[in-house]
Amino acid sequence: MNRALPYRPTTIGRTLRKVDRLGSPLVVDPPQGVADEESREPRSRRRADRLRGLTRSPRRWLVATLVVAVVLAVGVYALTRGPETPPITATDVNKAVQDGIAKAQQDEAKAPTDATTAYQAALPSIVTISTVRGGGQRGTGAGVVASAEGSVLTARHVVDGASSIEVAFSDGTKSPATVAEQDEDTDIAVLTPQRLPQVVVPAVLGGGAKVGDDVFALGHPLGLNGSLSAGVVSALDRTIRVDSSQTLKGLIQFDAAVNPGNSGGPLLDKAGQVVGIVTGLANPSEQNFFVGIGFAVPIATAGGVVGAPPQ
Repeated sequence: MNRALPYRPTTIGRTLRKVDRLGSPLVVDPPQGVADEESREPRSRRRADRLRGLTRSPRRWLVATLVVAVVLAVGVYALTRGPETPPITATDVNKAVQDGIAKAQQDEAKAPTDATTAYQAALPSIVTISTVRGGGQRGTGAGVVASAEGSVLTARHVVDGASSIEVAFSDGTKSPATVAEQDEDTDIAVLTPQRLPQVVVPAVLGGGAKVGDDVFALGHPLGLNGSLSAGVVSALDRTIRVDSSQTLKGLIQFDAAVNPGNSGGPLLDKAGQVVGIVTGLANPSEQNFFVGIGFAVPIATAGGVVGAPPQ
């Protein structure tokens, strides 16, 4: 009767493993023994000794092969590995963090401020509006180019009752203008210039403003052309009474400084997009100067007068 040598989980049996291309483990079976000489026909003692030696030789051969493989692997690793890399210490980590913070601060210092970004984006679209009324009374306001055709959005009260209107574009081009559209309920007017600059740069009409948003008023307060002031949205949907016959509703309240000459100018977000058209300021002291509260018509309302898509 043939008798197989029992499998023992030796180090050799655990080490001789391969992995196929799909990742399935393939285990090399341990060597099997040879039949006992009692199961064979009688042979000479010399033949039996040789057979007994063969039962032990496969294990010796596997051990020797494994040792050689390990030696070769260590030799290859020693010849091909790169220079030793020192371990990362807490000091190295702290230095890397500090360097990162310093670089971020430098980048932030070099980046333009929100006010600068808004100003540079909107300045090519701002216009100065000069008016003449009966008796030669002159007035000044602001406006913003709202379309590629050169239509100008402004506050209605800037041009209301004027016998002549002139707009001056940011590149110095001046042109007479007429009122194309006006809406007393929102205090918005649309002007059509007779002559346009060589390059017309319309403003980007933004979305809705939220309380707390940074905003910037761009206009010509007290005749100081192209002035920028900064603040935040203080409240929404405000209602103010202009006079006994007019009440404005749904206004943006903000605290960026505005004065006569800002009327009709854009209220900008930090990207330089127009979120409103400046229409007035609160003056409980009956003095015509800024006391901390300004109002603007939301661009969703003002843009509707010029035919802009809903925001």
